[in-house]
Amino acid sequence: MSRNIPWNQNQSGSEYVFIGDAPTVPAQRYTVVGDRIEETKTVVVHEFTMGDVEDPDLYAAEPLWKWQQSEQGAWVMEHAVESPVWHRQADPYNYGHQYAISAKLTAKDLTYFYLKWGNNIDNRTT
Repeated sequence: MSRNIPWNQNQSGSEYVFIGDAPTVPAQRYTVVGDRIEETKTVVVHEFTMGDVEDPDLYAAEPLWKWQQSEQGAWVMEHAVESPVWHRQADPYNYGHQYAISAKLTAKDLTYFYLKWGNNIDNRTT
């Protein structure tokens, strides 16, 4: 069974896939939101680790889906300027994989996110 997953890779070698449609413009500090130009920031909104399994993306689907259906995930999916992205990288300390979900949020939404759920260190699950 072959899968056609549109993988991307950043400068540090981490692989990532867009949860929704890929953005059509490069990342910028300012983004047009509706009829306004707003300052935006891309932040990690959730992280989790996956053990050494044969197909880590298949096993990661459940925690990704559970997060997306949670209160925090639903809020991020609704308020993100662009579709959130999940990233996968090797976890040499635990001999597995580390996943992170990042989202681009406006300053107002980022403030709300931090006040309600804390910073990204508080959003880690194992």
